[in-house]
Amino acid sequence: MAATVKIDQIERRTQAERTALSDQRMLDAAVALICERGAAGTTLKEVGERAGYSRGLASYRFRSKGGLSAFIIRSIGESWLRELRRVVKDKVGVDAIAAATDAHFRFIVEGSDHIRAFYMLWFDSIGPDAEVKQVVANIHERRRRDVAAWIQTGIDAGRIAPDVDIAGTAEQFCAAIIGIVYQWLVTPDAQDHIQFLHESLKRQTALVLSPAHEQTGSPT
Repeated sequence: MAATVKIDQIERRTQAERTALSDQRMLDAAVALICERGAAGTTLKEVGERAGYSRGLASYRFRSKGGLSAFIIRSIGESWLRELRRVVKDKVGVDAIAAATDAHFRFIVEGSDHIRAFYMLWFDSIGPDAEVKQVVANIHERRRRDVAAWIQTGIDAGRIAPDVDIAGTAEQFCAAIIGIVYQWLVTPDAQDHIQFLHESLKRQTALVLSPAHEQTGSPT
């Protein structure tokens, strides 16, 4: 019995590994095609072929273009979240927001085609596909909650003005990030300018969140 259980575990692990490998290959293939032709010019059949599998595997796995887009956004979004948790760690308030902003700049520059495809699909989500739209909406809401939580920890630590508009500041920060991303998609070679925009966002956010005595210059 023990031997049978062990064999079953090995078989399950091998199947999981095969699935993970095929997912990664199709993710890479889809990203390459989207960057080359755009989302509208990418087909499930081509994704399967570019990944080195049968024409029908991508259609079987994702069912539709919307399913493929949702898979790409979720996969790359999870990669970003892992990086975000790593850089923020136990930072609070403005320090957490600054670390996240720096990480976002590195992520879009170093992530290259994967991040470009991610945000191309992000902006395409305003179309009629409800599944993709909901995935993007969920990610945006999670980002907003993260920023709001960082602000709250800063307030609790006495590093941020207690009367700051937490929800409004979080929304403005997230909207600014998306605006910067749009400029990056339009002018991908303007790396210095994109870095400047991230730095400006950090400074502006820190100013908004500074305790009142720092804003007015009154003594502590």
